[in-house]
Amino acid sequence: MNIVFATSEVAPFAKTGGLADVCGALPIDLQQAGHQLAVIAPAYRQVKSAGLPIEPLGVKFDIPIGNKIVRGRLLRGTLPGSEVPVYFVEQDDYFDRPELYRFKGEDYKDNCERFVFFCRAALESIRLLHLQVDLFHCHDWQTSLIPAYLHIEYLHTHGYENIASLLTIHNLAYQGIFWHWDMLLTGLDWKYFNWHQMEFYGKLNLLKTGLVFADWLTTVSPTYSKEIQEDPLGCGLDGILRQRSEQLTGIVNGVDYAAWNPAADVNLPERYNASNWQAGKAACKAALQRELGLPEAPRTPVVALVGRLADQKGWDLVVEVLRNWVHSMDVQWVILGTGEPYYHDTLGQLAREFPNRIAARLEFSDPLAHRIEGGADIFLMPSRYEPCGLNQLYSLKYGTVPVVRATGGLVDTVTDATPDTLAAGTATGFAFHDMHAGALDATLRRAVEAYWQNADTWRQLVETGMQQDWSWKASAQRYLEVYGHACRQHQDERERLKAHR
Repeated sequence: MNIVFATSEVAPFAKTGGLADVCGALPIDLQQAGHQLAVIAPAYRQVKSAGLPIEPLGVKFDIPIGNKIVRGRLLRGTLPGSEVPVYFVEQDDYFDRPELYRFKGEDYKDNCERFVFFCRAALESIRLLHLQVDLFHCHDWQTSLIPAYLHIEYLHTHGYENIASLLTIHNLAYQGIFWHWDMLLTGLDWKYFNWHQMEFYGKLNLLKTGLVFADWLTTVSPTYSKEIQEDPLGCGLDGILRQRSEQLTGIVNGVDYAAWNPAADVNLPERYNASNWQAGKAACKAALQRELGLPEAPRTPVVALVGRLADQKGWDLVVEVLRNWVHSMDVQWVILGTGEPYYHDTLGQLAREFPNRIAARLEFSDPLAHRIEGGADIFLMPSRYEPCGLNQLYSLKYGTVPVVRATGGLVDTVTDATPDTLAAGTATGFAFHDMHAGALDATLRRAVEAYWQNADTWRQLVETGMQQDWSWKASAQRYLEVYGHACRQHQDERERLKAHR
């Protein structure tokens, strides 16, 4: 199968979040499975300064944007460690900027225009590069116009008529909503600006457009695919998602075990695997406590949190529990991340007041994130919602038992320790349902008591987690199945339209 990924970011060239990791890893596994892959992404300033080889192709194109013509050109790179080509759409007025989507906390005012241009350029690139394409795999609102253009403008164009489209929703909360006059920029007829297709409470909604026109939809975990069909996680689009539920599939993101594997992790002071983890984690824990200025206490559990400091991640609950536990529980807390100023101030103050209990690094450091996974005993993720989540998957591999809220991908990847799951040998962590501090407190206590009081249970949880396989190889097979569904759906739709002509 010939597959093209259209994405607004791809690691290691340009990244703001997990989308870039998916688009930098999944194509490689698909190519290794015997398929032809290419990636198309914008040529941001970050791409050109990433230090990776990129060359101009001498291919230029003109794209209609509203009542003007905008010229761009194509560059070419390769996903490191593979032969997957990455074609970059260069247009410096749009993409040579300090950040990808926003600057100093404000979205770029012309984001709609920027990604209209990118979607049209991606489609034109197929013709200019003479690519044979069976399927466009689009990601989030930035590429959601591609399915609409394929359906409306390219359906009867030679070389495009058999191209199916799949749209992956990485986070439904980000929808690409713009004022209605931006409809003119798309070049599509105003008749599509209706509440069934592109209109959303009087505005243009690009993600909604993709949900309507794509041949198939995926999101990044089975549970999240169900949650977004109901309020509140449907974010106003739950009705469309219910209508399209037969073409909506949840597939858990994979982990790049070349980067996240305690047996080979160069960031760890001592490497380990599922057979010698006790000695390895003990050495990593002692080193982490020294590095962060915490007392070296081998039997004091270390609870870790890594990521964005935001209400969505449950930090309001964490702060409430933290304020109580620093006085009453012999537990050390290790925190790494940046986010909302309130949490910076609160956590900084708590760390200064209780330096033997809390180490807060209010920054981001990938090497330290690895050392935290290696040295912590428990990893906490009390998210309000979590489309997939990756830190719990890293934690399983590193023998750091996850404590999670039962939502989204956390449900699909962490099995709560109950008498039944422990007896069945499937338990890998601890989970709670109710989004309040009491539920988090009780579940975290369960974990800490198991750590202190039941060495056999703890060993079982650690080793069962470490033996899980959440690699991209497994996810790639699921995507290939869905690509087949999308292509059949596209052909069925073409036949239906022919019958009505």
